Amino acid sequence: MSALIGRRAALRWVHLVLGGALLMPFWLLSLILVSTTRGLDDSRGDVLAQFEAFAVALPLAAAVALLLPAVRVLEATAARALGLAGERELAGTPSRSWAARRRTAAWFVQHLFCGGVVSGMSLSVPPAVCVLVLFPDHPAVRELFGPLGVAPQLVALGLALLVLLTNAGAGAWLARTAVPLLGPTPGERLAAAEQRALELAQRNRLARELHDSVGHALSAVGIQAAAAGRVLRSDPEFAEEALKAIEETARAAVAELDTVLGLLREDAEDAAPAAGSAAPTLAGLGALLRQTELAGVAVSARVGPGTAELPVEVSRAAYRIVQEGLTNVLRHAGRVGAELRLEVADGALELELINPVGEDRPSRPGGGRGLPGMTERAAVLGGTCGAGADGDGRWRLTARLPLSS
Repeated sequence: MSALIGRRAALRWVHLVLGGALLMPFWLLSLILVSTTRGLDDSRGDVLAQFEAFAVALPLAAAVALLLPAVRVLEATAARALGLAGERELAGTPSRSWAARRRTAAWFVQHLFCGGVVSGMSLSVPPAVCVLVLFPDHPAVRELFGPLGVAPQLVALGLALLVLLTNAGAGAWLARTAVPLLGPTPGERLAAAEQRALELAQRNRLARELHDSVGHALSAVGIQAAAAGRVLRSDPEFAEEALKAIEETARAAVAELDTVLGLLREDAEDAAPAAGSAAPTLAGLGALLRQTELAGVAVSARVGPGTAELPVEVSRAAYRIVQEGLTNVLRHAGRVGAELRLEVADGALELELINPVGEDRPSRPGGGRGLPGMTERAAVLGGTCGAGADGDGRWRLTARLPLSS
């Protein structure tokens, strides 16, 4: 019953009347063309000419929908606002392909056709019903329906039901075809999925950058602050050096944080190139090892020839992997020694970081995001990365990054 006289029926009637209103300019133009072609003085009084104009108006409307991509946005907005599509997805952008334009034209034509029919019935039937109900004995009414033997009131009821049924049927048809004709095309859905995947990859990259830079800085600062506090009175020179290291680490972390957050601003496209160029590479490995040593981890580094000429992407990924590996040493092994090896061999950069497993801070396999992040960095370049205990009480981190992916 709600489909005939409920709120849904009323909203669909409004949508159909809107279609009838959009039809009027095309119908008037077509009426002029028809009257010119047929040579009629008053085409408005010719019923046949009006129907001919109605038939000519629909192709004109289709041509407009084909030539104006914004028609899809307007029609989808109207359908969405009047609840024609429900919770289903309608396109929110202009038609960019001819396939989308053809679908929009098909929708526009049927909207105007159904709207013209319902609008015409809505204008003509109510006055007729009023006359039949209020003046059943009028001579014109008797002359028209008397020979048929049908009461005028029954005819009025039938006309009213016809309008309601036509409105319900046309509205149901438009609701059924709204998504197939006004929804995104398969190509647009694929493009949206690719864009979404690109955004997720960008977010994952930002998350790795924040985890590696800020996580390492906080771990180093925490350990350095604790060490400075313990020897503040007994060894002021070491405490002063630790505080300077905290200052340097914090300043570098703030700079990296500002760089990464620049990608999240509204002008992310402009900030992205600057952010990429400002990301640390192996050129800053010395400063990283110095910060780590001040935090209590002495690193014995062996850097082979050719690492200074590495591609920027490889150098940046290697730096982050080393940084995360040293952070894990600080977190889980404590103040122990570590061995770092970087060598270029067989068209790839080989990285190895070894440290004793601390007794007081056992490792946490799968307990953090650092190891998956390093694996992702290596996989992006077509390389591999792994970590685990080697059975001799040592933790070994290895990575292989191809120089060309």
